[in-house]
Parts: sequence; structure tokens; C-alpha cells
Amino acid sequence: MSNPYLWSVILALHLLCMAYWIGGGLYAALVSRSTVALLEPAQRQNVQIQLIARYFRALLHIIPTALITGWLLVIHAGGFATMSLPINIMQGLALVMALVFVNAYLGPFQSLRRAIRPQPALFDAVRKRVMLMVAIGVLTVFFAAMGGNV
Repeated sequence: MSNPYLWSVILALHLLCMAYWIGGGLYAALVSRSTVALLEPAQRQNVQIQLIARYFRALLHIIPTALITGWLLVIHAGGFATMSLPINIMQGLALVMALVFVNAYLGPFQSLRRAIRPQPALFDAVRKRVMLMVAIGVLTVFFAAMGGNV
């Protein structure tokens, strides 16, 4: 018999990771945008780059943790074959979110970091990918709610 406290901790860790992934994306793409608009252009770009860099740096740890804890919960509940369709869709959407992150991190974000004078188009490219991750994340939450407890 497994320790129920251990699985409660794993579930809590999984939920906290997803909250950061989705909530941090909302903050990075929407909330901070209006705030940094009050700064001078040079300061604005520096603050935006630092904000995105810190969010992405955390996601390098958050995403693997979220995926691994999710898979552990599925295995604990009987394996992938026993999961309902919403849980399997949730897993697929999480993998798509991870791929969008990899695309944003290795693509426009690296160009943004290397640019001497970053163009607004690079910021927009990163922001659009972050918003795509958030949209998929919200959809994932709906499927998680439909799937019941794992």
C-alpha cells in the first residue's frame, strides 16, 4: 500500500507547477506589458528581457517537474490505458505546451537576448508564443476538470 501523503505532495507539486506555468505566462504577457509601458524605451526593453528570461529560466525546471509528476499520478492510478479521454487529452495538450515553450525559448527568445537593439517584432513573437501556451494551458485545465481525480 502506498503512502497517501506522498501522492498528495506529488499532486500539490503538479498543481503548483501548472499554476506557475499558466499564471506566470499571463503575468509575463499581459500584466507586465502595461506596467513597463510607463518606462523609457531603453529601460522598457531591458525590463521586458529580464522578465521573460526569469520566467523562461523557471520554466526550464517547472515543465519537466509538471510532466513527471503528471505521469507519476497516472501510473499510480493504474496506467495510461486506464485513464479517461479527458486525462489523455490533458497529457497531449501539456506536451504541445512544452513544444511551444521549446519553440519560443530556442527561437525568438534567443534572438531577443542576442540582439543589440531588440526590435518590437521579437518581443511580439515571444509574447504570442507565451499567450499560446496560456491558451492551451487554460484548455488543459478544463480537460483536467472533466477528467476527475487521477
